[in-house]
Amino acid sequence: MDIKRKKTRRIMVGSVPIGDGAPISVQSMTTTDTRDIEGTLRQIEELQKVGCEIIRLAVVDQEAAEAVGKIHQRSPIPVIADIHFDYHLALTVIEGGVDAVRINPGNIGSQTKIRAIVDRMKDKGLPIRIGVNAGSLERDLLDYYGHPTPEAMVESAMRHVALLEKENFYDIKISLKASNALDTIDAYRLASERCEYPLHIGVSEAGPLVSGTVKSSVGLGFLLANGIGDTVRVSLAADPVEEVKVAWGILKSLGLRKRGVNVIACPTCGRLEIDVVGLAAKVEERLAHVQETMDISILGCVVNGIGEGKEADLGIAGGQGVGIFFENGEVVKKIPSADLEELLIAQVEKKVEMMRAAGVSSLRTAEGHRVTLPMAPEKAISAENS
Repeated sequence: MDIKRKKTRRIMVGSVPIGDGAPISVQSMTTTDTRDIEGTLRQIEELQKVGCEIIRLAVVDQEAAEAVGKIHQRSPIPVIADIHFDYHLALTVIEGGVDAVRINPGNIGSQTKIRAIVDRMKDKGLPIRIGVNAGSLERDLLDYYGHPTPEAMVESAMRHVALLEKENFYDIKISLKASNALDTIDAYRLASERCEYPLHIGVSEAGPLVSGTVKSSVGLGFLLANGIGDTVRVSLAADPVEEVKVAWGILKSLGLRKRGVNVIACPTCGRLEIDVVGLAAKVEERLAHVQETMDISILGCVVNGIGEGKEADLGIAGGQGVGIFFENGEVVKKIPSADLEELLIAQVEKKVEMMRAAGVSSLRTAEGHRVTLPMAPEKAISAENS
């Protein structure tokens, strides 16, 4: 399937390009109190390690607004300030240092206040994100449409856009989030038809980890498969680290981005002879820091293991007390099942070192062919007992 992305305007959030064919970026939002500078920076660093590329901070008062600039100075990724109603907070974060501001101009007040923000944003070369949520639409739109329909959401967004365009400001991205996948899909499809601004896509308040992942995967997967979306956030009632992991999972499953280890693991069945569920979870967690791309298989039956994992770059299959390690579909070594996890981790780390030395980020070419890496003889895996 060849996904043809909608062409949108290009904006920059710090060093991250958004729109006009740029890679679809992954965002999240801190759960810390922004006024806790050190705690917020620790969480940002945790999120950056698992692939977060842009972070948003809640700005609840003047102290939080002043903290944003200090966080921005030390953050490893671009920072967006999330502001509602008080334009003074926007002015503070712009002056203190930030990479973008999320506001809804219609909630800020007079056009004079909007102009004050826009003028500062222009001076700094910063973009504005307009964020419309189904749960907070204008009263007249709710009265007209009866409830928060996708049409009402898009009309709200276009009102906010018009306020910025009135000031000749066009460095804009838009989000239109509902708490159900179908309304979210319809809202973004309508917006994509009506404007060329880049779209930040997400299902708002998607829910706990499992149900929220399903809802987000359906909604965002549909939009992305149809070429809609320039940057994403998966909104879960869970650790934001999980948001980032799910977002990357969606993008990788559609072939839109590549990052890290892709774990292929067989489903549970009566033939399993090792704890595939626990082993896969532990391996994925231990390799979450890896940015290089490769496929690994974790299979619970030696009989079917090679056949089911032959397309993987590295893999293991476990039996009663004895397992196998294989590479590129070929058995390399038999080992005790208890040692499978440590061997797989060690071989992935070794492969990563080789990739970095060779200057490649993936074990596959764009066409899907395997990349051959040079290996020193002393680092070759012994085929003894294979």
